[in-house]
Amino acid sequence: MELRQLEYFVAVAEEANFTRAAERVHISQSGVSAQIRALESELGAELFDRSTRSARLTGAGAAALPHARDALAAAERLSGAVDDVNGLVRGRLVAGMVLGCEIKPWFGALAAFHDEHPGVELELRESNSDVLIADVRAGTSDVALVGIAGEPPDGLSAEVIISEGLAAIVPRGHPLDGRSDVPLATLCTYPIVSLPLGTGIRSVFDQACAAAGLRPVIALEASAPTAVADLGARGLGVAVLSRSMAAGFPELVARPIADVDVPALLAVVWRPRPSPAATAFLRHCRDAFAA
Repeated sequence: MELRQLEYFVAVAEEANFTRAAERVHISQSGVSAQIRALESELGAELFDRSTRSARLTGAGAAALPHARDALAAAERLSGAVDDVNGLVRGRLVAGMVLGCEIKPWFGALAAFHDEHPGVELELRESNSDVLIADVRAGTSDVALVGIAGEPPDGLSAEVIISEGLAAIVPRGHPLDGRSDVPLATLCTYPIVSLPLGTGIRSVFDQACAAAGLRPVIALEASAPTAVADLGARGLGVAVLSRSMAAGFPELVARPIADVDVPALLAVVWRPRPSPAATAFLRHCRDAFAA
């Protein structure tokens, strides 16, 4: 008994047609028929009722089908286990990242993974964090770099890269320039320039304002932190970013925002029991962010 015979048997059973099964497994119909006959001869029973136009399972065929599927699945798991041990990662990796991402260790992890596993098809998706998290949950993305408020999302594994507060960013000479920190109530007397809804930093800011009963005026939104800071520098509002992001603009003044109890997190998230490709990529993420 050969695995290919079981594969053809399952294909005919699922397609209920020898011609369609042959197209599915990419060999001729006569080849499929011959292998099924050989399997029936070895088992000593007919697996299909050929008296009708469709290929219907006999009683013996119906009994054999779940075991054939189990054998094929076991063979696939065996191959995957050996590949894991040997480091032979194949297939496809879909990685998501927040809009306007400027996190160089993330790019370094992507490059290192590609160098080690050039046979893996790599797809990069950009979106807001809430969309990326939903994609990972749905299985349409393997892993994502996201900004989140307070706690990693339920049901996903996560590795927090950064946990920090928020900062108000203004040009020199602004009324907030002379303060050591900025109370949230004071900040909300100014128009705000912010990242859009669905981003982790915006979620932290909105939650803090809601908890304090404040209703800030969001004057402008931009998806890239550099754009948020630049708009703030031009006097279009007080820019709100994380403290580490704010430190990247030394020409501006960054002041910590007080009264924000929920931290802004930057985290890598993935589903439990990741694929071999995702497991390999996560290893490169840990190396890159630890460097």
